Amino acid sequence: MSYQAPVGEYQFLDQQVFPNIPQIENGLFSTLEGDEVLSVLETAGNIAEKSILPIQQIGDTHPSRLENGVVRTPPGFAEAYSTVTEGGWIGLTADPEYGGLGLPIALRCAFTDAMNGACMAFGLNPMLTQCQIDAIEQHASDDIKALYLRKLIAGEWSGTMNISEPQAGSDVGAIRTLATPVTEDEYLLSGEKIYISWADSDFVSNVCHLVLARLPDSPRGSKGLTLFLAPKFVPNDQGEPGERNHIQILSLEHKMGIHASPTAVVRYDQARAWLIGEPHCGLAAMFTMMNNARLGVGIQGVGVADAAWQQARDYALQRVQGKTERGQNGSIASHPNVRRSLAKMQAMIFAARSICALCAYSLDRAKEESECHWQELAAVLTPVAKAFGSDIGLEVSSAALQVHGGAGYVEQTGASQFLRDAMIATIYEGTNDIQSLDLVNRRLAPSGAIFDLLNGIQSTIAASSHSDLASLLKEAETCVRSSAKTLADASSFSFRAAGANSFLRALALVIGGQCHLVAAAHDKDRYALAEIFMKRCLPETHHLCSESVLGDDDLFALHL
Repeated sequence: MSYQAPVGEYQFLDQQVFPNIPQIENGLFSTLEGDEVLSVLETAGNIAEKSILPIQQIGDTHPSRLENGVVRTPPGFAEAYSTVTEGGWIGLTADPEYGGLGLPIALRCAFTDAMNGACMAFGLNPMLTQCQIDAIEQHASDDIKALYLRKLIAGEWSGTMNISEPQAGSDVGAIRTLATPVTEDEYLLSGEKIYISWADSDFVSNVCHLVLARLPDSPRGSKGLTLFLAPKFVPNDQGEPGERNHIQILSLEHKMGIHASPTAVVRYDQARAWLIGEPHCGLAAMFTMMNNARLGVGIQGVGVADAAWQQARDYALQRVQGKTERGQNGSIASHPNVRRSLAKMQAMIFAARSICALCAYSLDRAKEESECHWQELAAVLTPVAKAFGSDIGLEVSSAALQVHGGAGYVEQTGASQFLRDAMIATIYEGTNDIQSLDLVNRRLAPSGAIFDLLNGIQSTIAASSHSDLASLLKEAETCVRSSAKTLADASSFSFRAAGANSFLRALALVIGGQCHLVAAAHDKDRYALAEIFMKRCLPETHHLCSESVLGDDDLFALHL
């Protein structure tokens, strides 16, 4: 199995695509010199290809397991983790005051892409810790920051997110875990959390859990939730792991994919925990971690899609079957339908990667500038990046397996692992259905960031020298704009909800089309890929827009 990290793709996005899109003036890495960016990208790619890729299939066939309350990870995972932490990659975007590198989120996007293309089950671990660092930096007290951030940034400790409970999945307002106050900042947690990714491992000395819980006087619903930090080992006076906290890993789930990533049921039995943020404001604080993780999950989908596509392409180029009119050696890559499948995969990967990178760039700009435009743009792009990126991960992995034929259904080729692993990205950190509901119910103002995005696409169309491709994008953008206006004006939540998934995908396709159109100006291969996207992928927008405004009457007229 081989894999090439997307170093050149991020260079191209930075240097050629984003500086040429209206409202994007400085590219992705405006604070860095070009050689600095290249050095970071190449080093991340080298780690992914040399240190992470070898554990991909090992982790699938040797899942993490629970032994006497301790999680044992697959062979090679500890060594791979050491390679990542030694390079300072966990703290890539973290505050330099606590040992971080302070680099742009867009670079973390590239790092996440490479890690998850090499091994998604592994890549989830540093991603969660990075997102916990974000939440602690923004919401924790100075004492908590001083005690925890350096260890997390160094990778000595890892971080998790604890939200779901047996009766509270998407409905976080149903959370029952109770936090009893001991002092002003210290509490005792009691309750059970489920589906906790990387809840424990044997290659860090401590695991820090961010936990949503309810105070004794909390009002019902999500507004009554508070956020707490509960470590596996309570730090002693020297800031090192001390006494074992009352946190128990009850069991690990047996999952469809990402077998190496331990997904645990966790019990808190009067576990010591410390307040993060203000009482009853926990959901807002947790959303700092969750939204950054949602972008990360979208990038996971892109990384897995790229790896699956690369393997399918390589297989197609060497697998000889039958004769074709255009093929010289009879490889299945010379068969038009196989070539069509590979081409559409490649085009959709570029679109999804561009959307995720644009979201990361918007977050970077929001940190640098006081204008609310960039924060609003990131709020729109986050659910789009999460849903579209993870959908493309699943779709490309499925199509890549088909290219392999029967060999793809045999585990030894590794093609099926991509499909099994990619599925979870469409589910965790808020299902893709929830992402679409967030988009149409919270982000679709009659005048707002979505329409700013569409205005920027119109400007790109007007400036393009490729009128043939621009005209196709113009038709799609007009459809999406019309649907956006209809949904924005609709007073019924149910009406908008019925069209939410279709609208999100249609919006993603026109944003991806904008990036393809800009890319087409640079060389014939980029033009050829853009032509594939505009002619074979973008037409889906018209059906999606029609469905997005159908409403819900026909759905409830059907007896299930």
